[in-house]
Amino acid sequence: MKTPPPLSSLIDRYLEHLLVEKGLSPATLSSYGADLRRYADFLAAGGVTSVSGEDTARLLQYLIHLRAAGLGSRSRARHLVSLRSFYGFLLREGVLSADPTAQLDAPRVPLRLPDTLSRAEVERLLNAPGDRRAADLRDAAMIELLYAAGLRVSELVSLRLQDIDLEAGFVRVLGKGSKERVVPIGNPAREKIRLYLERARGPLLKGRGSSFLFIGRAGKPLSRQGFWKRLQAYARAAGIERRTTPHSLRHSFATHLLEGGADLRTVQILLGHADIATTQIYTHVSRERLKELHRRHHPRG
Repeated sequence: MKTPPPLSSLIDRYLEHLLVEKGLSPATLSSYGADLRRYADFLAAGGVTSVSGEDTARLLQYLIHLRAAGLGSRSRARHLVSLRSFYGFLLREGVLSADPTAQLDAPRVPLRLPDTLSRAEVERLLNAPGDRRAADLRDAAMIELLYAAGLRVSELVSLRLQDIDLEAGFVRVLGKGSKERVVPIGNPAREKIRLYLERARGPLLKGRGSSFLFIGRAGKPLSRQGFWKRLQAYARAAGIERRTTPHSLRHSFATHLLEGGADLRTVQILLGHADIATTQIYTHVSRERLKELHRRHHPRG
C-alpha cells in the first residue's frame, strides 16, 4: 500500500466527512479536531508526519503522554474515542490496511452520576421567574419546557414556532446528528408557553420578525450562554445551593420518569439517545435513591 498523505490533510478530510456525511454539530467537530491536532503535534515532535496501521505503540505512548500531562481518565478516554473514530475512517477509506486502535483498552473511567434536582427543588426553580416582565414569562416557559421534555439547551434555544403544537401537546426537536424526535409536553408547559406567546414574545420582538420561538435581545434567539446565566440566577433565588445547569433539568426529567415507573426504552426515545447504554446511567441514580430511602425509613436500613 502506498504511503498515506500527510496527517494534516487526513484530519481535514475526516472532519469534512463528519460535517457532510454525519452532520455533527460545530461544537462536536471542534472537539474532534482539537483532539486529533494534539495527537498530530505529539507525532510531529517525534518527527512523524503521517499514520500507519502499525501505530499501536505510538498510540500507547500518546496515552501515557496525556496522563503525564495531567489529563484524567475521562479526558484520555475521550481522546481515544476520537482516535478510534479517525483510524476507523482511514481503514474504511482504504488509506490504511489495519486499525492500530483495535488492541488498545480505554482508560477506566469512574462512574459519574448525573446532577439531578429533587422534585421539590424543581418546583421551586419552575416558580422562580415570576410574571412581572416579558423576559420573566419567557424564562418561565423555557425552564418549564426544558424539564417537561428533557431537552438539551441547544435544542431549546433552536426551537422555532412551527416546532410547537400546543393543541396536540407535542414539541418537535432536532437533536444530535440532525435526528428528529417528537416529545409530548404536559399542561403546565403548554400554559406557560401560551402565556409567553400571548403576552411576552411580541414585546421582546419590538416589531421585528423571527421564526424562533424564544426571543432574546434585538429580536434574536436567546443564546445558550445567556439562558445558562439566567438559570443560575433563578436557582440561587430558589435557594438551590447545588450546581444547577440546563443539563441538570434534563437529568432530572429522566430520573423522575424512571422513579415514576417509566421503562428505560421510553426514556431513551424521549431523550433522543442513539444507544440505550447512554440512558442506563439513570438506573444508577434511581437505585441510589431507593437505597437512601431504605436506609432512612426502614427499621433495619
